[in-house]
Amino acid sequence: MTFAIQPPVSTPVEASRSRARKAALGSFVGAVVDWYDFLLYGIVAALIFNTEFFPKGNPGVGTLAAFATFGVGFLFRPLGGIVFGHYGDHLGRKRMLVLTVMMMGLSTAAIGLLPTYASIGWWAPALLVLLRAIQGFAVGGEWGGAALMAVESAPKEKKAFYSSGVQVGYGVGLILSTGIVAILSATLDNAAFKSWGWRIPFLFSVVLVLIGLWVRSSMEESQEFVEKVERQHHTSRMPVIEALTQHPKAFLLIIALRLAELFTMYIVTAFALSYSTSTLGMSREFFLNIALLVGAISCVTIPCFAWCADRFGLRRIYLIGAVIGLLSAVPFFLALEARSTVWIVIFAVMLANGAHDLIVSVQQPLFTELFGTEYRYSGAGVGYQFASVVGGGFTPFIAQALVNMGGGSWHSVAGYLAAGCLISLLVAAGMKPGRRTT
Repeated sequence: MTFAIQPPVSTPVEASRSRARKAALGSFVGAVVDWYDFLLYGIVAALIFNTEFFPKGNPGVGTLAAFATFGVGFLFRPLGGIVFGHYGDHLGRKRMLVLTVMMMGLSTAAIGLLPTYASIGWWAPALLVLLRAIQGFAVGGEWGGAALMAVESAPKEKKAFYSSGVQVGYGVGLILSTGIVAILSATLDNAAFKSWGWRIPFLFSVVLVLIGLWVRSSMEESQEFVEKVERQHHTSRMPVIEALTQHPKAFLLIIALRLAELFTMYIVTAFALSYSTSTLGMSREFFLNIALLVGAISCVTIPCFAWCADRFGLRRIYLIGAVIGLLSAVPFFLALEARSTVWIVIFAVMLANGAHDLIVSVQQPLFTELFGTEYRYSGAGVGYQFASVVGGGFTPFIAQALVNMGGGSWHSVAGYLAAGCLISLLVAAGMKPGRRTT
């Protein structure tokens, strides 16, 4: 008599939990890769691209040009959201997420190989803009797919927590990108860093891409997508058009609700780095270390805030974040003017980990649930990326322009930051309470 050993059979509940964990991990790892690449550009733009990829002359003009190329990536994010959203709503979220991480990593590595303006003239900034556009196109399809994979696979009452990895990936990407630049900046002299040291973080992207592809290949397709779209064939010929016609106000809501998030983060991590070094004469290592600090803290605060949002309501958590951003805008710049390192750190943390992290911890379920499953990738993704153009891509550029026009004064930039937080606060306060948002 023989006995066959049967493998353990997983229950539907266990299978669902496994799918949710894999989706959360895949979204997190892919977000790390994409945000490492995307944020690295902003950091190096403030330190290298203004002098090495544009004609040497007025430093303020060179910085404006570097930040303009930073903004180009944001211009292509909506296009990426449209294209990846269209095919993601038809073919599934997983396939698109594999493509986004591959495209992002390869374009970033190519930036690390670019000759400078001194070697090839105007071809240098032209190729830089092209590769930045590819970066923007790729990241444009990332957030929508990653957020949907996590939200649609998560347990019903834990959607904010399970999808928070998408935003924690931002923090880890910020730590990696800033950390590598900080280490190289501290260990190399200025000439070596400008000559070849800055290229190493871009080439390191290849390693991250391989890790991202390995993790994402093990993900399962979103169960909600499978049941709603694949099995029932509820597809739309033009998902983005249907999303626009069915939920036109949702796009405007997303744009307004993202202003506080985008202004707080990019002013602290990109603009303030340039302003503190060029205008105030502070060391670049100081703000690189601040970026490292807020990135590390966000790895704890975002999932904690998301857990609170699942328990107490998405809108309540959002409103607290917008209020903190509004109240911290002027004190942050007062601390900068005083060159008070302690208060600069305190208010940078208030803006980046208080305001920003509270707001982003609720975005995935808040935004994706504004649209139907069959056109959700297109709707949430495109809305999210258009908001990135309006409120994020040219924030460092606008802030620098305001400083130039004000003769080096920070007051208009502080007003700009406070106004964005106020708009987001008023819009969130005016949203109709619902079961998931109250």
